[in-house]
Amino acid sequence: MLSACAVGPDYQRPAQDTGAAYAHAPQGQWLPAQPGDAGLAADWWTRFGDEGLDGLMAQMPAGNLDIAQAEAQYRQARAALGSARAGLFPSLSAAASTTRAGQGISSANNPATNYSLSGSVSWEVDLWGRVRRSVEAARAGEQAGAADLAAMRLSLQSTLAQTYFSVRASQRQDELLARTLSEYERALRMTRNRYEAGVASSADVAAASAQLDQARVQRIRLGWQREQQVHALSILLGQVPAGFSMPTGAGLPDAPPLPVGVPSALLQQRPDVAAAERRAAQANARIGVAQAAWFPDLTLDAQGGYRAGEFASWIMAPARFWTLGPSLALSLFDGGARSAALDAARAAYDAQAAQYRKTVLDALREVEDALVQSQALVQEQNAQDRALASARETLRQVMNQYQAGLVDYLSVVQAQASALSAEQNALDLRLQRLTATVQLAAALGGGYLEPASDAVSGGQAAVAAD
Repeated sequence: MLSACAVGPDYQRPAQDTGAAYAHAPQGQWLPAQPGDAGLAADWWTRFGDEGLDGLMAQMPAGNLDIAQAEAQYRQARAALGSARAGLFPSLSAAASTTRAGQGISSANNPATNYSLSGSVSWEVDLWGRVRRSVEAARAGEQAGAADLAAMRLSLQSTLAQTYFSVRASQRQDELLARTLSEYERALRMTRNRYEAGVASSADVAAASAQLDQARVQRIRLGWQREQQVHALSILLGQVPAGFSMPTGAGLPDAPPLPVGVPSALLQQRPDVAAAERRAAQANARIGVAQAAWFPDLTLDAQGGYRAGEFASWIMAPARFWTLGPSLALSLFDGGARSAALDAARAAYDAQAAQYRKTVLDALREVEDALVQSQALVQEQNAQDRALASARETLRQVMNQYQAGLVDYLSVVQAQASALSAEQNALDLRLQRLTATVQLAAALGGGYLEPASDAVSGGQAAVAAD
């Protein structure tokens, strides 16, 4: 009977169209999820096959301070749920006292001592569901806190993976510049020898020297930028930058395919979507709390104990006392405070429902963005690989022509600059593909699966049982 009397609207997930498929559905390169497929695994980063990345991911949960803060906030939400549940049960209290009192100056009013020992029980009968709606709101808040914690973990995992790949790409860029510097130094020596032999001009020597120094500047800049990225990795792991070093290993892995699935799956696979939905449920339950204020509060109280003027007769039968009875309280006039509170609760729900729908749309956009970028980068890399092969062949031919005296050194400088730029662009595109894959994994929820939550409609008995 009590569970059927809860006032306020029963919660339904706000409706939001997600579409039947993504506009940039994967074709070939990206794997659609099959029926019954669990989708992306929680350890999605292992798809890259990089042991160094796997090791850093394993270290991060224990040391990252953002995760520690989110975990503490989640524990606060759990404590709030426990506090709300306490309202479902009666409260017990005990008291013992001794007092001495008197009045006037006559002997008849001499000070007297009074001893008292009592216990009391009080229980607010939740006729209108105020307590149960409060528990419902607290439970939704606790589930939102769990989703927030998962969202924080996923965001940090994505940041760690992107930063890690940036460092690895920078190491490859450094190796490229080291080889380039060696080639430029050899070219400078050859040009000086040709100048001494009278077959090259001083301008050729100056051009070769300037090109060498420019490459050195690039390598120096790349070095301090890479160190800053390593420092960022150390902070993600909760370590002092001076005590952190990159794990052994080098190179960039290939971008792996990911199971994309269908848009509706994001409602359960994105922790930020789950958190927004739970906060809408929390706001909906608070409407019931506000509506319950319009109805009287029924409280059952019982008290009993001993009271006597002498300690020796404190617990004798004549000293016993007890009280038992219900109390009903109702606010008759509050100047519109309850109406305002109810309007505020309804407006809060509307705001949370709109926030949920916007979060879903943002999630869909992020997946679409990652898909279209990933597919375009595949085409870019194919074109860049062809451009790189052409630049290498052009440099080889120009160097042969220069040694044969058929072209001036300016042609060599241009060919070398073009080849270096093509090499760097190829590395950048590999990094961009890895970054886009990480972003797609995060947009898909990173293996998160929304836990089953109590349905408010038809679930009031379960709420009360908790």
